Amino acid sequence: MRVGPVRPAPFFRHVLLLALSAVLTASANAQQSPTAPAPTAPSSPAAPAKVEPTLEPKALEVLKASSSRLAAARTMSFTAVVSYESPSRPGPPLVYTTRSEVTLERPNKLRVITPGDGPASEFYYDGKTVMAFAPAENLVAIADAPRTIDATLEAAYHYAATYFPFTDVMVADPYKDIADAAELAFYIGRSRTVGGTTTDMVAYAVHGVFIQVWIGTADKLPRRARAVYRDDPLRLRHQVDFSDWKLGVATPVGAFTSVRAAKAKQIPFAHPDPAPLPAGAPPSQAAPPAAGTPSKDK
Repeated sequence: MRVGPVRPAPFFRHVLLLALSAVLTASANAQQSPTAPAPTAPSSPAAPAKVEPTLEPKALEVLKASSSRLAAARTMSFTAVVSYESPSRPGPPLVYTTRSEVTLERPNKLRVITPGDGPASEFYYDGKTVMAFAPAENLVAIADAPRTIDATLEAAYHYAATYFPFTDVMVADPYKDIADAAELAFYIGRSRTVGGTTTDMVAYAVHGVFIQVWIGTADKLPRRARAVYRDDPLRLRHQVDFSDWKLGVATPVGAFTSVRAAKAKQIPFAHPDPAPLPAGAPPSQAAPPAAGTPSKDK
């Protein structure tokens, strides 16, 4: 399970006003006894011991059991509260939060409703068409979609930078990415304070991301995932809290489309940022912005 960076869907981007109270720091002077010997020059700190990457069987067992439980569910719904840090002008990071209500039906139906902080958004995929809807602005991007949830999520990111930080619990084989690219994995222990249940804590690294995850000991369902990107100099943290899990429950008719969204003003299903100009090329020679719609699987 990987917690990705939060990338707002097209036309949902907004400017965040950065404000932060002054951070107070305090220091204490070490007291020295009059009879204490004169201090000697500090020696150079020893280099930290190099930790060899290991893949502990217990950690992989917990991750695989959770992935198997998720992959076996034909229908699934859950709530994901995403908290992510963003740099502030004074320096220390601020935390922003979104809340998403997720419903899916394998292999080709998905709905993500995000009413939380910032502009609301709705995402619908009914196996043929994908719609990204901004209810406040009454704008919608509609495109033909591939035939599976996995392919549609990939196409939505490629064409429109639409990304969900909880993607890894929705894909057909959540464990595959870990199995193929795990750099390390170790079992931490149990927690009784996360998600209202007993969880197994596991840490692992994959694709340059270090993740700690809390997984229900009894039901094998994720309750929290926390990630830090190895190459991020600020070590900003990304966290997803999962709740309200329902597996194998029938989904309502019409859950994966929206009449209101279909009637909204349409805009292109395209990347929210224009493509950069080629180096040294005048505007007239620049390639057009990357845009388009996801093509159907062949």
